[in-house]
Amino acid sequence: MRNRVFIFLFLLATISSCSCDPENLVKFAFKGMEAMMGEGFMPSEEIRMLGKFQGMNINLSKSTSNDSTTSTIYLKLENGDPLILGNQPETLARKCAELYLRDFEKAEDYQQITVQFIQTDPTNPENIAMQEYMFETADF
Repeated sequence: MRNRVFIFLFLLATISSCSCDPENLVKFAFKGMEAMMGEGFMPSEEIRMLGKFQGMNINLSKSTSNDSTTSTIYLKLENGDPLILGNQPETLARKCAELYLRDFEKAEDYQQITVQFIQTDPTNPENIAMQEYMFETADF
């Protein structure tokens, strides 16, 4: 029993002294995702800084109905600065879409891009406000 305690303490000390850099692990994960989805799949920091967004998310959708295929990129931008969002949000949405399409190498495979501004109430996360702007990718 005493040996098990010493082994446990030794393993705990060894593991806790490991100097892993979490930023490098996240960068490695994003590189793997971009290798699968295409270069520029993850939104750039330039987009984050435009509206001072706290969160960004991408969803890609392709749907088929009645012999026609619709493909859409959903760019979800969360909890941006209300002062920036309140002043011409459609212009900001267009600029975010333009920057995303510029960086994403497989953007030509999609017909539309939908930019969603999502704001959550810090005191009650169930209260959500969303503004949505849809653009044709051929316009960029």
